[in-house]
Amino acid sequence: MASITGTSMSMTAISCSFKQGLAPCSGISNPNSVSLSIKGRRFPSITLHPNRFQVACAQAQPETVKKVSDIVKKQLALPDDSVVTGESKFAALGADSLDTVEIVMGLEEEFGISVEEESAQSIATVQDAADLIEKLIENKSA
Repeated sequence: MASITGTSMSMTAISCSFKQGLAPCSGISNPNSVSLSIKGRRFPSITLHPNRFQVACAQAQPETVKKVSDIVKKQLALPDDSVVTGESKFAALGADSLDTVEIVMGLEEEFGISVEEESAQSIATVQDAADLIEKLIENKSA
């Protein structure tokens, strides 16, 4: 249950009420982001920021996430056996601000896009990058 008053949002309780065997319920791993995944299918997530919240309805295609993961691994010189998923945070992978800039440049080159500085600053995870890439590609072709 969430309540919104003015510009503030407070999470008072979260409960999972699925029939047994239908779907596992996932908890909250980050207090600033709430998402739901049922049987491998991801649903829209809500990202909480000071003074605003954002509902992300579209998730990037798995192929895009895979390409971004590969580019991140290459840019950070991670071992081949490193696991990089959509939920992987650049900072948790050891990326500093310069590494993040280089990752964005690599993504721009690979996908033939241009990422605005404001958009680049909002990228924290592989999924964020993949979602932004697909949005930019869609806008480019429109």
